[in-house]
Amino acid sequence: MSSTTAARARRRSTRHQRAWYWYDWANSAYVTTTATVLMGPYLTSIANRAACPGQPVTQVCRTDLSVLGVPVSPGSLYPYVTTVTTVLSAVLLVAVGAVADRSAAPQRLLGWFAAVGAAAAAAMVFVQGTGWQLGVALLMVASLCLGCTLVIYDGILCRIAGPDDRDRVSSRGWALGYVGGALLLAANFGLLTVHDRLGLTTDQAVRISLLSAGLWWGVFTLIPVLGLRDLPPQPLPDDLPPDAGPRAGTVGGAFAQLRDTLTELRGYPQTLLFLLAYLFFNDGIQTVISASSLFGSSELGMAQSQVLLTFLVVQVVAVGGALGFGRLAARFGAHRTVLASLVVWTVVVAVAFVVPRGSFPAFVALGVLIGVVLGGTQALSRSLYSQLVPRGRESEFFSLYQAMERGTSWFGTLLFGLMQQWTHSYRLSIVALVVFFVVGGVLLSKVDVRAGIRAAGNAQPAVV
Repeated sequence: MSSTTAARARRRSTRHQRAWYWYDWANSAYVTTTATVLMGPYLTSIANRAACPGQPVTQVCRTDLSVLGVPVSPGSLYPYVTTVTTVLSAVLLVAVGAVADRSAAPQRLLGWFAAVGAAAAAAMVFVQGTGWQLGVALLMVASLCLGCTLVIYDGILCRIAGPDDRDRVSSRGWALGYVGGALLLAANFGLLTVHDRLGLTTDQAVRISLLSAGLWWGVFTLIPVLGLRDLPPQPLPDDLPPDAGPRAGTVGGAFAQLRDTLTELRGYPQTLLFLLAYLFFNDGIQTVISASSLFGSSELGMAQSQVLLTFLVVQVVAVGGALGFGRLAARFGAHRTVLASLVVWTVVVAVAFVVPRGSFPAFVALGVLIGVVLGGTQALSRSLYSQLVPRGRESEFFSLYQAMERGTSWFGTLLFGLMQQWTHSYRLSIVALVVFFVVGGVLLSKVDVRAGIRAAGNAQPAVV
């Protein structure tokens, strides 16, 4: 390759990376404002109204809802919705990943899924009164579409960044996402703080905030969709089965490829072991994230404005955390850095159990601790896994990864929901999550990353 051609390739790669970062900015507003902060407590309050009409919101509702004939505690509805969405994702996300790997324009698939998800997120403005059913349906559609976009998005990382650049590129994407999420969250915090002066009720302010997150997601997705329109084609692997060749068609060939991959995954033991470790520790992380607003408002008695302010602090701290962990990974390797972060996550869960009710400073301090490790753990897990993915099947293998990613974890949310239903205590629910960080850390410590990279046929980075 001539120096001119190499320089042109570097410029195109840099341009693609800059466009790619913006999808973290786009979807993080929904993940933060809706999925993490507002929708859990808001949907729970609507479910409480439906199950216990006329009862004060500060009192625990002990009357169950009937969801398809199954008794469900109103306080467990939100984590149960997350659990059911994950079960549906198990098949959908893997199929989407297989199709994306065979698509000439994966950024278009990302755009279509993001459009549907953003529309569902914006439509949450109509969830009110006792209509928890509409909230559940829209939340499931938005979460499924988010997962599908992230499968495609993470797979594109392997096309636009080499092995030594992925920790840096992934960390910058997460950092930009936290900036975007923090900006919208700050605007919504301001709205919820002064809503009465604007003649709005608290519920109306929450619904406007939900609408803003959906619009933000949809509008800013246009930047990566347009910026990645000349993405270089990804060559298919040499060992595809005959029925997954080009003549099989995009969808038919994708499912043949998927069947073959699930069979061959056993031939990549280090990749499989990483996925198993990630299943545990990421379930713990995602449950802490999605349940924190419920924990703060229901268990610790924090006002909605206090919860929003705390999560705003988390977003700001997480920007520095993501970038700082990227630098640590450059020196010590992503593997050891992620292991160290899991020790901090274990401390987070233990501290949450003893935070006194009504202590806002302690709640903020807990948020700072979460922010330090949140972005770094997720960014480095993504880049570390990308090293273990066989060439040409990035989106397909990332679909297995995304089935356990943000908003789609289910072991943790199921345990959290069951503990709340059995004990009516979010404090006991949160401390039960320590098992996920311990088991995940033990499994991750046994992953031989170098051997996994060799087995996947990828170039070895300087440090892992």
